[in-house]
Amino acid sequence: MKKLLVIAILIFSIHSQSQTYVKVNALTTMLAIPNVGIETSIGKKSTFQFDILASPWKSIAGKPREFYTFTPEYRYHFKEKYNGFYVGAHIGASIFNFQKWNYLNTDKYEKGVGYFIGATIGYQTKINDKFMLDCFLGGGWHQGFYKGYYIGTNERYETAVKYNKSGEWIPYRGGVMVSYKLN
Repeated sequence: MKKLLVIAILIFSIHSQSQTYVKVNALTTMLAIPNVGIETSIGKKSTFQFDILASPWKSIAGKPREFYTFTPEYRYHFKEKYNGFYVGAHIGASIFNFQKWNYLNTDKYEKGVGYFIGATIGYQTKINDKFMLDCFLGGGWHQGFYKGYYIGTNERYETAVKYNKSGEWIPYRGGVMVSYKLN
């Protein structure tokens, strides 16, 4: 039901407002981790962006590196939409089969789901009538629900009966989005 509501708002916004951009994160794409999104106008100084960040790599150097994040975000622009500084607030979801940052020198990895809530600060500048750059950085609270395994044996390393839980304040968004205006 929530997915249907978000999709309906997005479609309504695209048709009711005059500016919509499709976006690709140049920095993450160079690292073979695509980050694509769409941003559309929802008010005089407000926009709505939805983006997906995906690392489809099952394994890199024998360590799991697969994750997906889905981020709907409200943005408030201080000067005008698509020009200058903005702040954003978001709540999103993640799916991961990944070795957490604090286990990088171990043979442990985690598989699960999570949610996050946070903020973004950014700056947008128009290149011409059709193209724009969006430089941004964001982070917040991520709460994960996962099962921990040993690499190689895939046996559980922790004693949680169902899912282990962990939460942390971390930076998890950033880059330079190359944006193309649809209308």
